[in-house]
Amino acid sequence: MAGGEAQPGAEQPGPEPSRAPRLAGGYGLDLRELREREFGRLAGTVYLDHAGATLFPQSQLTNFTNDLLENIYGNPHSQNISSKLTHDTVEHVRYRILAHFHTSPDDYSVIFTSGSTAALKLVAEAFPWVPRSPESSGSHFCYLTDSHTSVVGMREVTKAMGVTSTPVRPEDMRLAETRNAGPHDPGGGPPHLFCYPAQSNFSGTKYPLGWIDGIKSGWLYTTIGAGEWFVLLDAAAYVSTSPLDLSQHHADFVPISFYKIFGFPTGLGALLVNNRVAPRLRKSYFGGGTAAAYLAAQDFYVPRQAVAERFEDGTISFLDVIALKHGFDTLQRLTGGMENIMHHTFSLAQYTYKALSSLRYPNGAPVVRIYRDSEFSSPEVQGPIINFNVLDDQGNVIGYSQVDKMASLYNIQLRTGCFCNTGACQRYLGRSDEMVKKHLQAGHICGDNIDLIDGQPTGSVRISFGYMSTLEDAQAFLRFIIATQLGSSDDWPLPQTLNGENGAPSVDHKVLDTLTVTDIGRPSPQEDTLSDSGVWDELSSTMSVVDLSPPVCGVDGSLQTLPEKAEGVFSGGLGPHIVTNLYLYPVKSCAAFEVTKWPVGNQGLLYDRSWMVVNHNGICLSQKQEPRLCLIQPSIDLQQRIMVLKAEGMEPIEVPLEDSSERIQICQSKVCADRVNTYDCGEKASEWLSKFFGRQCHLIKQSSDFQRNAKKKHGKDQSPGTTATLSLVNQAQYLLLNRSSVLELQQQLSKSDENGKEELFPISDLISRFRANIVINGTRAFEEEKWDEISINSLNFQVLGPCHRCQMICIDQQTGQRNQDVFQKLSESRQRKVNFGVYLMHTSLRVSSPCFLSVGSRVFPILKENEECHH
Repeated sequence: MAGGEAQPGAEQPGPEPSRAPRLAGGYGLDLRELREREFGRLAGTVYLDHAGATLFPQSQLTNFTNDLLENIYGNPHSQNISSKLTHDTVEHVRYRILAHFHTSPDDYSVIFTSGSTAALKLVAEAFPWVPRSPESSGSHFCYLTDSHTSVVGMREVTKAMGVTSTPVRPEDMRLAETRNAGPHDPGGGPPHLFCYPAQSNFSGTKYPLGWIDGIKSGWLYTTIGAGEWFVLLDAAAYVSTSPLDLSQHHADFVPISFYKIFGFPTGLGALLVNNRVAPRLRKSYFGGGTAAAYLAAQDFYVPRQAVAERFEDGTISFLDVIALKHGFDTLQRLTGGMENIMHHTFSLAQYTYKALSSLRYPNGAPVVRIYRDSEFSSPEVQGPIINFNVLDDQGNVIGYSQVDKMASLYNIQLRTGCFCNTGACQRYLGRSDEMVKKHLQAGHICGDNIDLIDGQPTGSVRISFGYMSTLEDAQAFLRFIIATQLGSSDDWPLPQTLNGENGAPSVDHKVLDTLTVTDIGRPSPQEDTLSDSGVWDELSSTMSVVDLSPPVCGVDGSLQTLPEKAEGVFSGGLGPHIVTNLYLYPVKSCAAFEVTKWPVGNQGLLYDRSWMVVNHNGICLSQKQEPRLCLIQPSIDLQQRIMVLKAEGMEPIEVPLEDSSERIQICQSKVCADRVNTYDCGEKASEWLSKFFGRQCHLIKQSSDFQRNAKKKHGKDQSPGTTATLSLVNQAQYLLLNRSSVLELQQQLSKSDENGKEELFPISDLISRFRANIVINGTRAFEEEKWDEISINSLNFQVLGPCHRCQMICIDQQTGQRNQDVFQKLSESRQRKVNFGVYLMHTSLRVSSPCFLSVGSRVFPILKENEECHH
């Protein structure tokens, strides 16, 4: 195990090799040309999550599509000609799979499943377990703690069968290797099953395939006692980039997922079963195609003889199986085989590891802590995975969620969390069982973005390489780490490539020693700050958008007292807080519509985020995926009851504010995991948006008769049982921004030109990036985070908390161009919390008479009870 520069159990660094390792240059092909031809969709993107899912080449999909267009493939359970073609093709693919793993139908059978998880579940349910009894301890299920969740989950099946489960640490297995006492006679007894991964999906550590024979012969793991041992080798991660020879390593069960190897098809895997154990597998349920004969009126059933026929219930996904043939063909044609893939991907991982582990802050502190069991010395012990956490110059972990958000600004796609491997996460990060339970109590669950609890990481960052990865991908990732942690990457050299044999690049390791830098820059993440509102039915048709007269709102008496409660909270001559700007965003992620006075509805500012743009699949688009959304300028005419959309080069288009009786059928969409009822605004709007973006899009609006409730009840003055309602916002009804906070960030972003003159980031540019509804002239930076409530005239709001920003604030709202400076500086100045602005929610609201917010109104804040008043 490793992390940082020296972790217990880590292989100690050896002397620098006298000669740089050779990087594969594209399997004898021009790798750049291969990328352009087969993976053109990767242009401008650095994809480093191949351990999660690799990518399919264009020719693989083209050949498969042509196959389907040229042939008729019927149900393989039928007897007609097209069905016979399907059956024969499927059987050919089975042989191809076995040949890929250097074995044959004489020794192994292929059972198609929906993936490796389904294959593991099949073994758990079908293994010939012997339950505990007074006469016998029964079977044992043992698994390495560095195992995928789907392996550990098998213990729930065995527990129900009365079988003992035993977790085994990698350290204990390696210790058993050193104490090898020779063959051990198990002496008969119940069957036991030992599961371990050929390669850790967390760290890329490769566990010895020699363990298979050691376990089965009884000498490697003897603590259980008498019994017959079988081995399940979880090969899902391993076979994605490494060759597996089952003629040499006779595992009894080998689950695999094909998308890990080919990228396509997804949802298809297999269980390779050693034929010596196949007859002992048990099965209760029988589905279509698995019975040789059965009676409907009597308890009579005879299964088919072949193990695949017995366990493949129903019709298999035969078109996906046929797609595998094209996957094997294409992979062989492009790379020459798994041996080449292994060396290519390992070389990239080794190169990146050496450069990454060399990075130091000026004080000598490491920039990253790498979780490893080796020094990446050989592809026999390490796969093409690097798992790490980024540190600051004091050695504190920077949360993986922030690293992920910052990476996306550089168009780098990686993976974060615990990667469905809690055991490895605990081992490498030093998390005890009690800590995991404590983190759960604190609200952290698998797969969320809670990355730090009490300063301790809940997970890490993982990059992984695939067969089409290039040296440029590795260098782009390293430049990202250098730029965000150590300053401009342009100032610091990376290991350079030299032309080797067949164009293969090699690494100049002398350059690695120069990667200690003196100017520190930092990374930062943020989140889309969208506050929305809904329809206010009692709208006055004479409402003027530019009317600056004081708003009048009918409210109950309790709200009238809030300004008096707030009087004197901030004394000392600092002046009152005043609303300086009001913005609404009629279309989610599109440009702001600035007003001086605007009606308030029960969901916030009227028509704020009532519409959103969706793609051809109905998925909401945001500036994260489509930055040009900010170039669409919506405006609302309350008197004509229309919204007008404008964009450069496009004729304006009008959209009715309310539902039309001729509207298209209500459809369901999702916003931040919430289900919302919406309707399509018609073909005219769709054609307008599709023309602007160059791809099919639709404009949809939240249905006026649908109520989307906030996840939590808000407001201590709300009536019991009432819940705040939202439109298409992410978090809350409003977002408030303090100009004093913006001014402080502006100063941090200021630069000096060549003449020494200070250049300030335009304040209006910064405000627009944070997409607030209400902007006020505060007296101190970030004082708003200490407020519990505010009132504006007679409207009372609860402050829900700070807004955690995402990478959207890096988008210039005037041009749609990205700039990472705002994100990085905010992260640096706010100690990587990356909070800016606060969310507001109505505590109560009457809509029986018109309510308005207007520029020039005074804001009365109330401090949280635990905050001191500053004078």
